[in-house]
Amino acid sequence: MYTLTGQKMTWRAATQPVGSALRIAPGFAAHATDVAPGLRVRIEAHYSPDEGRYLINRCDISAEGTEIVHRSLRQISIETIMRAATPHCIALSLDDGPPNMTAHDLTTTGGRILPEWLAEAVAKRGNRPERMEATELLYGIAALSGNPPVRAIADELGIPQRTAADWVKKARSEGRLEGMSYIVGRQADG
Repeated sequence: MYTLTGQKMTWRAATQPVGSALRIAPGFAAHATDVAPGLRVRIEAHYSPDEGRYLINRCDISAEGTEIVHRSLRQISIETIMRAATPHCIALSLDDGPPNMTAHDLTTTGGRILPEWLAEAVAKRGNRPERMEATELLYGIAALSGNPPVRAIADELGIPQRTAADWVKKARSEGRLEGMSYIVGRQADG
């Protein structure tokens, strides 16, 4: 993961605020090797405030020791590259200070974003401030990477999708989700 100027992506590159607590990198370049045998893919994406998500505006495919053929092109999933790259571009803080880590840094083993103990605490009845913070974080990571946010929140916290949808509605009414959107049925690769 790199900035558009070729620097390694860190939380310091996330300069654009979205929501009430997140910052994102205005753009990024992601490289993936062996997405299909012998192929390397590089994508560039920029954040669009109007769309509330990253838009891919460049995709380069190169072959090493092989040729690029239609069968290998069908094996490339730009969506998968985008979903893996986006958490590196989202900065946040787990305390009241300024952002000091990326969403990728927070991701635990097993593909979880929040530690299990924290997810359980957030899902408990009456945990309102922490619940809205977790909802904003999980929604932001999912929406910006092209994943369905309500499903991501439900899966991460072990709650019904209907409950997750209610929490998203409340977070949006509090202004926590400004600059982030997800349209049902939209594919991540635009």
